[in-house]
Amino acid sequence: MDLGRTLLLGFLAGATIVLGLPVGRLRRPMPNLRLTLSATAVGVLVFLVWDVLSAAWEPIDAALGAVHDHSGGIAPVIGWGALFAVGLAIGLLGLVGYDRLMARQARRVRGTPGAVGLGPGAMSVGERPAAFRGVASWSPARRLALLIAVGIGLHNFAEGLAIGQSAARNEIALATLLVIGFALHNATEGFGIVAPLTAGQTDGAGQVDRPSWQFLLAMALIAGGPTFLGTLVGHGFTSEQVSVIFLTLAAGSILYVVAQLLGVAGRARRMDLVCLGLLVGLLAGFATDAIVTAAGV
Repeated sequence: MDLGRTLLLGFLAGATIVLGLPVGRLRRPMPNLRLTLSATAVGVLVFLVWDVLSAAWEPIDAALGAVHDHSGGIAPVIGWGALFAVGLAIGLLGLVGYDRLMARQARRVRGTPGAVGLGPGAMSVGERPAAFRGVASWSPARRLALLIAVGIGLHNFAEGLAIGQSAARNEIALATLLVIGFALHNATEGFGIVAPLTAGQTDGAGQVDRPSWQFLLAMALIAGGPTFLGTLVGHGFTSEQVSVIFLTLAAGSILYVVAQLLGVAGRARRMDLVCLGLLVGLLAGFATDAIVTAAGV
């Protein structure tokens, strides 16, 4: 398949992530609805962790099988295992460090004389410090949405690699099924990105933090754009090591945001709604994965 058609497939697979984003603009959803939506998003993300880790573990499993059959040595197992561990650690601990850095910057901004919400003499929007206009000035809900988008973007880059590689081998039927399956996946992932934004949190001025369409489109670009880029790379370059790196980076970052979202859901003390949402999210993830499995991947 030529590059132009392959890139079109990658675009279609990634663009469906916008379908779940409008949920983030709900005006003051009821508390039970907010909790159920957040728990459902966690279910989708938990499925993604399983999905990416199982794919990243396949080379290690194959190397262990070779050791068992006496057709290979232990060195490939150690190499793949190290790659798996490093990617997972960077994805998980890297976001911990990044989130702490953003929190420190936000505290410094709030302590700046004249910053919004500090009383008389506050600066106008145009006079605010440059840091106040950056990510550090965002509400915790928006920063968490960004982290989710980054994690999903890493995962989608690996998906794009699979699409590009199958198209480059002229396996058109496989590439088409991959696009359909990944497009369904991304439709549910978009909902996961905006789950923190449905919690009714307020910004620094005490107003309900309702994201703009520009913000939502930016999150779609961060999360869905890598599918297109991965398709481009995969069409001309094949590397199982690169795929494992991006899969484990995605797993680590998604694990971090799952822990954050579960902490928020746990404070609601409605385990019935939390478990219901988790179940719906998990089933949605496995249902959309069925088409990809049908393609033989």
